[in-house]
Amino acid sequence: MSTDRNEQVVIDTYYTTIHTLGRQNGSNRLRYMQKDGHFPVVFQKAPGEWSPYLMDIFTSLVEIRWRVMLLAFSLSYILSWLFFALWYWLIAYVHGDVENVDTKPCVDNVRGFTGAFMFSVETQSTIGYGFRGTTENCMVAIIIVTVQDIFSCFLDTIVIGIVLAKMASARKRAQTVGFSKCAVINLQDGVLCLSWRLGDFRGNHILEGVARAQLVQFVKQPLGSIVMSYKDLKIQIPDIVLATPVTIIHKLEPSSPLYSLKPDNLQGANFELVVSFTYTGDSTGMLHQTRTSYTPGDIRWAQRFQDMLKLGKKHYKVDYALFNETTWVPVPLLSAEEYDRRRRPVEGSQSLSQLLPPVKRKGHTYQVAIDVNDEVMQQTYL
Repeated sequence: MSTDRNEQVVIDTYYTTIHTLGRQNGSNRLRYMQKDGHFPVVFQKAPGEWSPYLMDIFTSLVEIRWRVMLLAFSLSYILSWLFFALWYWLIAYVHGDVENVDTKPCVDNVRGFTGAFMFSVETQSTIGYGFRGTTENCMVAIIIVTVQDIFSCFLDTIVIGIVLAKMASARKRAQTVGFSKCAVINLQDGVLCLSWRLGDFRGNHILEGVARAQLVQFVKQPLGSIVMSYKDLKIQIPDIVLATPVTIIHKLEPSSPLYSLKPDNLQGANFELVVSFTYTGDSTGMLHQTRTSYTPGDIRWAQRFQDMLKLGKKHYKVDYALFNETTWVPVPLLSAEEYDRRRRPVEGSQSLSQLLPPVKRKGHTYQVAIDVNDEVMQQTYL
């Protein structure tokens, strides 16, 4: 069902005419949020540019990449070994252990920097081979060993805590909960609705969470600045039990900012739908959030998601191969506002299809009907 740029395809069905809208030139504009939930935002000349990262160094280390974190931790151990080795070598040099081997040393078998470095490594890693060790001849050496032992415990605690926090990061769990690649608009109980899918790809399912949707629009000012506006979308059932994939529904009612959106104007619309799902992991008890966004090019008019759920003898079977698959359904090519306005005055036996003007495409005339068979429109939203 592919189309060339700016080309419209007319598909005849039993009840209506469905159009595949062509991609407009503005479809490649910068997204407010990427599909993976990241924001393409760069801060320039922020006040105290590095101070927020240094003040919260723990969070900064948790958020950096694994290779950078491993490099930082490796350097922290190596530099600490070198630092204390330099102190042991200076003690041995001042005490005369380096030049005179017959003196009673401050640290046994430390006569140069190499021996001092080995003693530093053995002390901080608690290896203790028994070949090198401090004596009672120098109080300064005993103090340095004590300081290094305390610093070693402190450094090990930081490393272990950051590694565990990074391994249990909420971002990793969020990658196993995903939204559908597209959103759809169709009829549900006689009301035009915008919907998208949400599913958990792991076996240990999430029991409960809260879904949220927000419409983001930006307006360019004459001087080049941009003003962002945010509008919350009312979700029909925001509290979700995610035992099986669910379809999140937003009704295009008068209170909806998309109430006057027409299918012909969908591709040229200037908005982005940001959706999120906030939940608590059942294994760790940590708070997680999965998010994505839909541009007008990601919204499919007159389509619905294919059914994924089947009833087996002992289990409910979910086919995730159909998670992003959609199928055509008969939907009037009208905005929700116009659809409601034309449907209200209908009384008695007058047909709804008589109120709608015919659609002309490529020399042919098609009648758009709103009255749709219930059997055709019946959907399983799981």
